[in-house]
Amino acid sequence: MKNLLNRFYHFSNSWTGTLIIVLFVIFFVAQAFVIPSGSMIKTLLIGDHLFVKKFVYGIPTPHLPWLEISVLPDFKGNGHLIEGNRPERGDIVVFRYPKDIKVHYVKRCVATEGDEILFQEKNLYIHFSEGDEYIKANYPAEKIKTIAGKLWVNNPYIEKFHGIHYDDSVDLFQQMVLHLGANQLFMKPAQVQELPSISGYGFNAFYAKVEKDNYFMMGDNRDHSNDSRFWGSVPYSLIVGKPWFIYFSWDDDYKIRWNRIGRFVESMQYDENFF
Repeated sequence: MKNLLNRFYHFSNSWTGTLIIVLFVIFFVAQAFVIPSGSMIKTLLIGDHLFVKKFVYGIPTPHLPWLEISVLPDFKGNGHLIEGNRPERGDIVVFRYPKDIKVHYVKRCVATEGDEILFQEKNLYIHFSEGDEYIKANYPAEKIKTIAGKLWVNNPYIEKFHGIHYDDSVDLFQQMVLHLGANQLFMKPAQVQELPSISGYGFNAFYAKVEKDNYFMMGDNRDHSNDSRFWGSVPYSLIVGKPWFIYFSWDDDYKIRWNRIGRFVESMQYDENFF
């Protein structure tokens, strides 16, 4: 055993050994990412440097960092060497942007396979695939609304994850209408009798249903997020991992945010005092 450890020590101290170990960690354990945009404010801030756990949802097919070149074929056709757990509702997930798989995004999974979504200004309604009895058992009556004969939950995550918020100065519904006109919107217009009408339009909401083995992602900064509402749900094949902890953070003026360094994202998102 001592001889084996000795060999490993000498191997890890060589250039070849160091490179192999670093690539092994990046491919299968953890990879460093920097938050580039404000779509997850207040939960994650621009300038947060964090490690992402690569093994939470299985082992993704390894890619060379920065070059994003796959080093192995996609044997299973699902983007993973080893298939694993799927993202759950409420998880913050790192994934490859469906429009450009070399780019990584981080958003919150708000809906999974079979869930139905209605979005109206400042209101996200979800009918969970488990059905009405599941909704009644897990959500308070004041958050539940009957629409088209089914129960829907309005903004189901806001009380749980304190970083989720809307911007009262932004009319995102109007922006979505413009994207719809430019054929740049995934969600479909819908006229929902149970929701307030919107003057000047033949619809008052946007609707989507999540496809099999797909995940609907939205930023916590709801009115400033380019997400699944615009370009669609994310297939499992593009799922990379889950944010782990912040190892460094600074703001636009290069001032270090000491209170964020070393914080685990999983616990931080529940801390009301932090926000």
